[in-house]
Amino acid sequence: MSFTYDITMFKDTFEHEFTWLNGFMRNVRRFGYKTAMIDPQKEQVWTYEELNKDANKFANAMKKIGVGKNDTVLYLLPNSPHFAFSYIAPQKIGAINCAANFNLAAGEIALLINHNKPKIFIYDFEYSAEIRKALALCVEKPEVVLMVDYDNKCTRVPKGHIRFEDFIKDADDSNPEIDFQPHIYDEVTRLFTSGTTSLPKGVPLNNINEVLSAHDVIMHFPLNPTDVTMNMTPWFHRGGLHSGGLNPTLFAGGSVVILRSYNPRVCLNYTEKYGVTFLIGVPAVLTSLATRQSNHPVDLSKIKGIVTMGSPLEKAQCIRFQETLTPNIFNGYGTTESFWNTFLRPYDLPEMSGTAGRSCTDDDVRIVKTYDDRKAEPEEMVAKDNNEVGEIIIKSPTKSTMCYFNNKKVTNEKYYKGYLYTGDLGTWDEKEFITVAGRKDDMIICSGENIYPPQIEEVLNMHPKVQESIVTSVPDKTRGEMLVAYIIPEDESITVKEMMDYCAEHPNLSKYKCPRYYRFVQELPHTATGKKQHYKVKKQAQEDFEKGLLLRK
Repeated sequence: MSFTYDITMFKDTFEHEFTWLNGFMRNVRRFGYKTAMIDPQKEQVWTYEELNKDANKFANAMKKIGVGKNDTVLYLLPNSPHFAFSYIAPQKIGAINCAANFNLAAGEIALLINHNKPKIFIYDFEYSAEIRKALALCVEKPEVVLMVDYDNKCTRVPKGHIRFEDFIKDADDSNPEIDFQPHIYDEVTRLFTSGTTSLPKGVPLNNINEVLSAHDVIMHFPLNPTDVTMNMTPWFHRGGLHSGGLNPTLFAGGSVVILRSYNPRVCLNYTEKYGVTFLIGVPAVLTSLATRQSNHPVDLSKIKGIVTMGSPLEKAQCIRFQETLTPNIFNGYGTTESFWNTFLRPYDLPEMSGTAGRSCTDDDVRIVKTYDDRKAEPEEMVAKDNNEVGEIIIKSPTKSTMCYFNNKKVTNEKYYKGYLYTGDLGTWDEKEFITVAGRKDDMIICSGENIYPPQIEEVLNMHPKVQESIVTSVPDKTRGEMLVAYIIPEDESITVKEMMDYCAEHPNLSKYKCPRYYRFVQELPHTATGKKQHYKVKKQAQEDFEKGLLLRK
């Protein structure tokens, strides 16, 4: 390959220095005195210099015990200072930070540990009951288990575990010596997304993805060093970490306010007290926020925008938010694999409410035809008439590695010619505004979490009194959707309470995956080849819900 200029210095500089960590360190140098992070619960503030020193202590403590290049650091933590340390510190020593869902059940956590083989495993004491069961189930044991006792509730540290503060107390707070050569293709972050099995799929993110995800937010908000962000969703989500979370805000030189758990009163008080300029959350959260603001108003004059994602924004909702909270409402659509890929800006709303917007600046989002026996080619697009339904596919070369960690089978199923085949169905118009119509694979979204019925059905079918089951959902104003289980009994003595208790105690079923409603039936719909027809049950569930035929404990 020949070039018209000498590429040597550019190639060397770009490939080894275009990293999120270098962006953060630039801010440590130029904004060392400036507020980087605020923990309102503890009334503690970190400047960029102080945050860097705390991250350094953790990095040096890990390096001292041999954690280094490509080792994994897995953490189950709520939004907290320790989450920030766990995100930043591994990058300083070439390790991979892996942020996992703290709502997972013990069996799911055990599978996650076995698959990712972390050298360091970190958890909050709040989740200690599930963690204890998970570690007992593990085949692959972490070398070091760190416990964060944020609320100072732990009177006795579990055997073999170390308090986070004890682990770092004697560590040096200077920048660790870099004994590896960073590269733009290095995996630095690994997030997880749900699948049809109990094992969450690992989504690797490299340095390019981390930098350009930050750039994407900085461009679309836009975000600058004077901004103060607060994410109302957990940071372990792509939308939590990257949409106004640690990733873009610390890269831009802004300030992050930690909201450990969502509460509308607390959230609004923090917004007023700390001069939050950007809030981020799902539409259901904004509904409760608007209700609180209507009844107990606070000063929201500093807010530049509220960014929502995870589900479509209805027109009536949008107008209410614009009137009650801020006229500047944004709505994004995307995936864990590729961040957000279509976007609605304030000038699109409320007119285009209900749509997912159109492609972000560096993304190519299309709707292609669907076939039973193959993927459509990226060029086989449906008509732009808002009528013909097809599958939404996404090409996001800046924000996705286009693969899953150690899962070639699913990578081949989901990626083709640089596009992610999302499984979402939709239509689009002549201006390429996309409207999401449903799912090919019956995925359910409850409280922002992706849930796949086959995993829950597998657990239900293991119960001795269950012959067969189908899991579907009904709409819910607060959660988006609520899970419903239709069951053919093997034993007629089966009860709803019995099934709810069974699900609540099952090690492979997170609480948010437990069905809220049940109905016992004599038959379930199948195709001629024996495939379950979830779409028929979904329609039936809506009718049964309206008639009061769905049962709860």
